[in-house]
Amino acid sequence: MNEYMTIKETSLKWGIGERRINTLCQEGRIPGAQKFGKSWAIPSSAEKPKDERVKSGKYIKAK
Repeated sequence: MNEYMTIKETSLKWGIGERRINTLCQEGRIPGAQKFGKSWAIPSSAEKPKDERVKSGKYIKAK
């Protein structure tokens, strides 16, 4: 297996969309992910981060 994967390869492995993986990379939520030009290189050993988006529909506003 390669040392790094592309966003497309990671999408197939984790079963989530390429745009979501791109967002996770931009937010720094995938350890070891590096940007080379316009592309991201994601370590093949990286684990899928926990989905922390709000699913209940209840949004908490900070005062």
